[in-house]
Amino acid sequence: MTIILVTFGVLLVLVVLMALWAVGLYNGLVTLRNRFKNAFAQIDVQLTRRYDLIPNLVETAKGYLKHESGTLEAVIKARNIAAAAAQTAAADPADANALRGLVSAETGLVGALSRLMVVSEAYPELKASQNMMQVTEELTSTENKISFARQAYNDSVMVYNTRRESFPAVILAGALGFLPAELFKIENPAERVAPKVQF
Repeated sequence: MTIILVTFGVLLVLVVLMALWAVGLYNGLVTLRNRFKNAFAQIDVQLTRRYDLIPNLVETAKGYLKHESGTLEAVIKARNIAAAAAQTAAADPADANALRGLVSAETGLVGALSRLMVVSEAYPELKASQNMMQVTEELTSTENKISFARQAYNDSVMVYNTRRESFPAVILAGALGFLPAELFKIENPAERVAPKVQF
């Protein structure tokens, strides 16, 4: 009888320890997932700031670039596409497809902004405009903040993915709904160049 009680006691202790281990693992993964979602929210804040600055940039340039309406329209269209993609990605930063859509939209926006900057180089009055200098300075500052926010996001994703792929978490992570997170990276090396916004 005592052997049965001892065996039952040992099994009970093992079950309790396993349950505590599983709870700790789960809570750790939740914490890391929330960190990378928060890091994405910081990117979203800066992208929203950029999207808000672009109409000011286009409006300032509009008076000088009357013959370049196609370029201005392309920037606004790319901005709207990127803003919509950012909203979709912000709704669920863990959705890899939404993040890929955002990266693609951001690539289009950076390309359109680059074309605008190249075209505006031909207009010295525009380059000397106080409004244009102020908007481009704010845009440059925002681009730097976006870079830092992306780096922080990618660092958070790396820690999360490493934890969920490490033993013993890898055994339960998928079953508990902890899917791999996507890094915020630009695939095409030519697209890695930030838009030049200095006048």
